[in-house]
Amino acid sequence: MRPVVPGGLLAAVDALSERPVTATEKGFGRLAWTEPVSAAKLAASRPSLFGGGFVLPIMVLRESAVRGNIQSMAAYCAAAGVRLAPHGKTTMAPQLLALQLAAGAWGITAATMAQAQVFRSFGVPRILIANEVTDRAAIEWLADELAADQDFDCYCFVDSLAAVALLEDGMRAAASRRRDTGPGRPVRALVELGRAGGRAGCRSVDEAVTVAKAVTASSGLRLAGAAGYEGSIGHDDSETTLAAIAEFCRDLRRLGTLMSALPGCEADYILSAGGSAYFDIVIRQLTAEAGGGAPTVLLRSGAYISHDHGFYDRLTPAGRPGRDGPALVPAFELWAPVLSRPEPGLAIVGAGRHDVAFDQDMPVPLQVCPAGGPSAGAADAHGMHISAVDDQHGYLRLPADAALAPGDLICLGISHPCTTFDKWRVIPVVDDGYRVIDAIHTFF
Repeated sequence: MRPVVPGGLLAAVDALSERPVTATEKGFGRLAWTEPVSAAKLAASRPSLFGGGFVLPIMVLRESAVRGNIQSMAAYCAAAGVRLAPHGKTTMAPQLLALQLAAGAWGITAATMAQAQVFRSFGVPRILIANEVTDRAAIEWLADELAADQDFDCYCFVDSLAAVALLEDGMRAAASRRRDTGPGRPVRALVELGRAGGRAGCRSVDEAVTVAKAVTASSGLRLAGAAGYEGSIGHDDSETTLAAIAEFCRDLRRLGTLMSALPGCEADYILSAGGSAYFDIVIRQLTAEAGGGAPTVLLRSGAYISHDHGFYDRLTPAGRPGRDGPALVPAFELWAPVLSRPEPGLAIVGAGRHDVAFDQDMPVPLQVCPAGGPSAGAADAHGMHISAVDDQHGYLRLPADAALAPGDLICLGISHPCTTFDKWRVIPVVDDGYRVIDAIHTFF
């Protein structure tokens, strides 16, 4: 999975392919017991996931799905005339971020300064911090990084006069410590528009314009555009939710038009929104005709890279009436053994909260098979569902006469990638025949 990316990031990704994977990593406890393995060694030997070297439960990514999703989303954005800054918090995996950049991503989004520091440590050249930055140490680190690397490009959100003042003070303090005569390279600021009861963001367009004027008056900031997050408005695709999201995006577009008239606003200003469920509505509304020139519309979707079998599968726009979007394929599979059949209608599987997301939905049974894997004879998991998970156990409800016994395997899909990636420091990548061809390192 070697992409064409900026030189520093490419070298860092290449180094990860040689990074030892030891027996302390979940799932590698037998394969790596006598000597460490690495992504490069796995690519060369291509062991079977079910050949006895890996210890279950184990989470895997299907390589064909990951590549297909990256390509589909890139093509979709290109056809729509918008840019994509994938949210890196989803995966925190430099190898995957490199693939997204190689496919044409504008940059990488971070939610926190700690995440931005991870991305910078691997050489990501452009980062959008989709959050307010108010911590003094974080601001000074950012100022120093901008001063140290003229090719580093960084954006962050502001939603108050206090946030603007904190950024400017921190930038000046860092410049003074470096003995610079001025405040240093400015950080590009996007004024965040929010909504009543939501998370951060100005609560009205008028309030946001006031903050934008403060940014233009600051020597340490540059007004680069406006941003918002529509994903928390609803968690369904009802007409009411879709209408509310469209209205929010129209307000964001109106804010951009007003900001573009302010002296000091960048001519090619940005309008940014985008979770991973309603990006079609975001595009439709933010690319509509508006005064003040044509903005750069920037999506921040992250979960598309792996998609899922639950939350996003229900909400992403492909194939839904009146909506359009790329055809995304679930890439995650969690393979776990059946531990017990303690009573009719119940099987206990060896995977739980430490292994798989459970915040949006329970894991989704996909198929069952003998210990040898699907090639030994797989069946679908019709009539089965996970009713609950403990730390290391899942409660699989199934027909009382189902022929499932201890030692058999179950393949589980996931709902919500963001809280699945963070449970695995190393994730095997498999081809469509379940040969392990790579390993992804995460840095949460």
